[in-house]
Amino acid sequence: MAAASSSASNPIRCASFNQDNSCFVIGTKDGFRIFNSSTGRLLYERVIGAFVIVEMLYTSNLLAIVGAGEQASLSPRRLCLFNTETGTALHELNFLTSILAVCLNKKRLIVVLQGQTFIYDINSLSILDTIDTVPNLKGLCAFSPSLDGCYLALPASTTKGSVLVYNVMDLHSHCEIDAHRSPLAAIVFSSNGMYIATASEHGTIVRVHSVSDATKSYSFRRGTYPSIIFSLSFGPSNGLPDILLATSSSGSVHAFFLGLAIHQRSKRSTTFLGSIIPDTVGDALDATHHHVLHNAVAPGVKSYAVIRKVDRASDTPSSESTPCRATISIITYSGYFLEYVLNINHRNESSWTLDREFNLLTAILESGPDSS
Repeated sequence: MAAASSSASNPIRCASFNQDNSCFVIGTKDGFRIFNSSTGRLLYERVIGAFVIVEMLYTSNLLAIVGAGEQASLSPRRLCLFNTETGTALHELNFLTSILAVCLNKKRLIVVLQGQTFIYDINSLSILDTIDTVPNLKGLCAFSPSLDGCYLALPASTTKGSVLVYNVMDLHSHCEIDAHRSPLAAIVFSSNGMYIATASEHGTIVRVHSVSDATKSYSFRRGTYPSIIFSLSFGPSNGLPDILLATSSSGSVHAFFLGLAIHQRSKRSTTFLGSIIPDTVGDALDATHHHVLHNAVAPGVKSYAVIRKVDRASDTPSSESTPCRATISIITYSGYFLEYVLNINHRNESSWTLDREFNLLTAILESGPDSS
């Protein structure tokens, strides 16, 4: 899920992909629009006012929407579960303070407020648990939609980058991870809930932890100078994801290759210097697994990116430096959709190709409402 935009000058107030990245939705001052990620086709639009949160449940007709408060009927304290097929509200939940984030899967509905997070059964809408949190002014959270590894991550401190990981199926705290010395700016789970990636407000280092035992697995250097991390995204995978993606206020897109980091780590351990440098320190200093697309977006423009697909040579172990092709979709809060193809050859040389680009605000609904 992606948090609402903080810049009033951006025409897009919020943007998010569904759980399998097959569709995405944007909210504007006029309403919300649903697009097919593969074709770019506008599937559905509703012009009823300004929204700051719009979340899809896979490719179903169910949306979770929260108004911006610019219209009396669209309070930021009211969550509406909306049916795109009938165009009507199925249910509404009202809260004492503004809703800052919403996450959902086929079993759970998560509502994040500044000081509390509520967990609901999505079918009965009965409240299952309430988590009292540190002040979470940005509504920062991450959610794994997998029912086998269904975790919620929330900030555990306002002074350092600690993460509370909560099991929302069994309803208990799983662990707390001390990831950074500075407060958190971005969190994301892998799709299966096995790994969690974090970035702090400093924005120079991205870290990956194993959720099962809360151990640090990787540490990647995004850059030398501070930058605001707008989004983190893992590539699709049944095990260890191949790629971790980051967008930032610098306007660049960063792709970190986890499999290649393993390969480089094993090679480095055979050298004298490698034997005395901790793995996570070495990974942060090693740029061979880091590929950057500079000026993908204008500097300062908020962007949200996901890795929709990863293809690699099937006859080569994933831990080696092998030919790889990743399809990366980017939504800019200035109103554009960009799709790049990142190709890595056997020499670990990268090339980025802009495959598609279109204006999200001028797209035309070609047929009747369709939320499939």
